[in-house]
Amino acid sequence: MPAQREPAAAEPPWLTADQIAAWRGFVRLARRLPAALDRQLEQDAQLSFIEYSVLAILSDQPERRMRMSELADMAESELSRLSHMVSRLEKRRFLCREPDPCNGRYTQAILTDTGYAYLAQAAPGHVRRVRELFIDALDPEQLRTLRRCSDAVIARIDSTPD
Repeated sequence: MPAQREPAAAEPPWLTADQIAAWRGFVRLARRLPAALDRQLEQDAQLSFIEYSVLAILSDQPERRMRMSELADMAESELSRLSHMVSRLEKRRFLCREPDPCNGRYTQAILTDTGYAYLAQAAPGHVRRVRELFIDALDPEQLRTLRRCSDAVIARIDSTPD
């Protein structure tokens, strides 16, 4: 008996020329901006963009601490990758890890005073570069539009099952 074939999936609605241009422009931006910020941070502060982001996230938390799993979510990182990064930052004495006092099954990452001071030194150069490449390239209305667009796409991502 011959195998049954799955029905062919319907062709997706192909993108228009304007949609292709918008998509390709966004993809270029999504690749190039983090790379440009990474170069500045590596050169000026010996930090990668993701390392800086993790330090900055922790600096905004109560007592500068947070569960590793939550930090991974906020940093858009896998927990195992974040754990390796935290190990590197621990060697520099920027972070330490402790069991979560509310639930010992979890581990918290804690921004040390040394890490906070280092972040404070790195921040002005990073902010200058963010302004130069991103903020000052757009007018206030473009920034508001970009935020609305980003929020809409992120909401769609968050509501779509993997």
